[in-house]
Amino acid sequence: MSESRIALVTGASRGIGAAIAARLARDHYVVGTATSQTGAQAIAEQLGDLGQGIVMRVDDDASVAAAFEHLARGCGMPAVVVNNAGIARDNLLLRMKPEEWQSVIDTNLGGLYRVVKPCLRAMMKARWGRVVNLSSVVARMGNPGQSNYVASKAGVEGFTRALAAEVGARGITVNAIAPGFIETDMTAHLNDEQVTQMLRRIPLGRMGSSDDVAEVVAFLVSDGAGYVTGETISVNGGLLMS
Repeated sequence: MSESRIALVTGASRGIGAAIAARLARDHYVVGTATSQTGAQAIAEQLGDLGQGIVMRVDDDASVAAAFEHLARGCGMPAVVVNNAGIARDNLLLRMKPEEWQSVIDTNLGGLYRVVKPCLRAMMKARWGRVVNLSSVVARMGNPGQSNYVASKAGVEGFTRALAAEVGARGITVNAIAPGFIETDMTAHLNDEQVTQMLRRIPLGRMGSSDDVAEVVAFLVSDGAGYVTGETISVNGGLLMS
């Protein structure tokens, strides 16, 4: 694989995104995004000479446009895009505020439109590209109190299949990854009883790690995965078998 290929990883300052950025930096020049300058600096320090951190709010048109202008003037447009940035604003639908619904949809689903579209022209010209979108096991399981999050992640999987059909003839693959229960900041608030109940449902008997997800991303963006597209790969320890 050519080392000149640039990989863009959104939400790369911590958790799964940081692990993905670190893993892809073995084979690519990585541009990781964060919502703040502090987060961007943390990415830059983690990647060193192997990449850089930039500020990009995927829910904001102007922020995304500014980030891509920066890339166009500098290292160039990415051939690999990993859409990891996402938020949760949990609440029962009966109590859910309009902004709790809209912020999750704008970030988790609208962010894909804003980030992927500017990258497609260069990928199509090169007749090579990789897009990987982060979904979630709850897109198929459902989860009470997360109708906004679940809807956004189900949309991610539909977006993935539609775009894969559009750009496949140009050598561009588009896939999704649906992690299960992964040890991150988002799961750190769970108490011991909740963790125990969760582990009973997982055949492998453990929570996943960010590196478990990162390794699957690394495969999907490689030349070796050139005949895999439009798929959602589950990384959940067997929690949801289909």
